[in-house]
Amino acid sequence: VCTLNTLQTNACALEQVRRERGHPQLQLQAMRGFLERAGLVVEELDHLNIIHVTGTKGKGSTCAFTEQILRSYGFRTGFYSSPHLVQVRERIRINGKPIGKELFTKYFWQVYGRLYETKDTHGGSMPAYFRFLTILAFHIFLQEKVDLAVIEVGIGGAYDCTNIIRRPWVCGIASLGIDHTSILGDTIEKIAWQKGGIFKPGVPAFTVKQPDSPMMVLKERAKEIGCPLWVCPELEEYPADSGPLRLGLAGHHQRSNASLALQLSHSWLQRRCLPGRWEKPPAQLPAYTYPIILDLTSLSSWAVGLEDTEWPGRTQTLKHGPVTYFLDGAHTTRSMLACVSWFSEVASQHERTTGSVSALRTLPFVEVLLFNATGERDSAAMLKLLVPCHFDFAVFCPNITEAIASCNADQQNFNVSVENMLTRCLDNQRSWRLLNGQEEKPGDQLLISRDVLPLVAAECCSKTLVFPCILSALQWLSQGRDSILAHPDKRVIPVKPSVTAKAAPLRDATGIHVLVAGSLHLVGGVLKHLDPSFAS
Repeated sequence: VCTLNTLQTNACALEQVRRERGHPQLQLQAMRGFLERAGLVVEELDHLNIIHVTGTKGKGSTCAFTEQILRSYGFRTGFYSSPHLVQVRERIRINGKPIGKELFTKYFWQVYGRLYETKDTHGGSMPAYFRFLTILAFHIFLQEKVDLAVIEVGIGGAYDCTNIIRRPWVCGIASLGIDHTSILGDTIEKIAWQKGGIFKPGVPAFTVKQPDSPMMVLKERAKEIGCPLWVCPELEEYPADSGPLRLGLAGHHQRSNASLALQLSHSWLQRRCLPGRWEKPPAQLPAYTYPIILDLTSLSSWAVGLEDTEWPGRTQTLKHGPVTYFLDGAHTTRSMLACVSWFSEVASQHERTTGSVSALRTLPFVEVLLFNATGERDSAAMLKLLVPCHFDFAVFCPNITEAIASCNADQQNFNVSVENMLTRCLDNQRSWRLLNGQEEKPGDQLLISRDVLPLVAAECCSKTLVFPCILSALQWLSQGRDSILAHPDKRVIPVKPSVTAKAAPLRDATGIHVLVAGSLHLVGGVLKHLDPSFAS
C-alpha cells in the first residue's frame, strides 16, 4: 500500500495529469499503453461481461444493488468501485467481499512489477493511483475468472480510464448533478455529455429520470453513438406480491438506484440467456423509450437481492449505546439534500422509539454535525442545507484518522498539505457561524504549525469546534459514552479544559445523534474507529 501511495505523488504521473488535462483524449491512449505494459490487451476485457455504470449521485449504490442481485443467481461477481472507505482493497471485490490481503499482495506485485520493469523504456512513466488500481482490478477479475464485472466509473465517463472497455454488456447512468467541474465542465449539460461517453454502439443503456436539459444531451449522445437508451420506471411501478419493496440501503433516493439496478440486471441476464440478442445493432435503434416493467412477484430472488444489499457509508446507521451515528458520504448539494431528508426522518423516528427509555436523563437527544469537504466542492452551499437540522454542535475536522498517521497508509493523501486541510476546516466553521447568524470574533483563528499536527481543539464559539483529526473529534463528541472509542487501546487526544467543559450537554443527554457527512473519506475515517470489521 505504501508503494501504491507513491503513485499519488509520482512526478511523471503528475506531469501526465497536467498534460492530459488540456487533451483528455490522451487519457485513454495512455491507459491503453499502461494496460499493455501490464501484460493485458483491451480485447481481453471483453471476456469480463462488464456492466459499466456512471452518474453523479448513486452510481456506487446502483452497482452494489446490481452486484447483489446477480450474485444471488449464483454468478461469480467482480465489483470495482471508488473511493475506498478504510482499506484500498475494498475497491476490488470478488463475490461482494474485498479481495483478501494475500491475493491483493500477489496480484499487486505482478502488475506493479511489469510496469516498473518497463518504465525506463517509456520515459520513466508509471500510471497514476486510480489508473493503476483500474488496471489491477481488470487483471484480478481475469485471473479470478469472474462471470461478470460491475465497473463503476471514477470521474465523468468519456475520458475516464475505465472507459477503455470496448464492449460492455450493458451501461447505466445514475442521477446527474454538478460535481468535478474543473474536469467535466461547469454546467449539467456538459457533465451529461461526459457521462454519455460510456455509451457503446448497439449496447443497451439505461438511465434514471433526469432533468430535461441533461436528458436531451443523453438522448443526443445515444443517437450519435448508435446506442438504445431507456429510462427506468419508478420502483413503485414494479408489481410485487409482498407490499412495497424493501431496500437494504436507506433513503428515498435509493429507490431510483434500485430501479436502475433491476434494469441493468435484467438486461445482462437477457444477454446471458439469449446470446446473440445484441450481437449486432438492430436496424432501427430506439433512442428513448421505456423498458419492460419486471413482475417481481415471480422474481423473488430479485427482491431479496435488493433487501440484502449493503453499501457502507451511504445512509448507514450505527448504534453504539447512547450514541447513534448516521453516516452518509454526501458531497454535492443534490446528494446533501437527500442526506438531510434521510437524516431528519430516521433521527426523529429513533428519538420517538428510544426517548422514553432513560427516565434518569434530564436532557433530550443532542444533535451533532461532524463535517468536512474536500477539493473544489462548495462547502458553504452544503452547510446551508444542513442549517434546518438545528444541530446543537457543529464539529469540523480534516480527513486525518488520527494524529499519528504512520499506521494508516490506506488513508493517506499526499496531494493536500495538513495546513491546507485544517485551513479548509476553519473556513467551513466560519461559514457555519455566518449561516447561523453568529458574528466572527477577533482572535478566532487557529495557528497551525507547518511541521507538527496540533493536538488540541480550536474553539470559536459555544457550538462550533475544529479538531485536528477524526479520532479527537469522535472522542470529544462521544464523551466516553461509546465503549469502542473509550477502549484502553484508543489513544486519547488531549483537549483544552474549556473545550471539555463545553461538552456537558453531551454527557447529560438521553442520547447523542451524530450526522457524519460531506466526504466519503471522512466517513471512512469514522468507520475505521467505529467498526472493527474494517480493520481485518
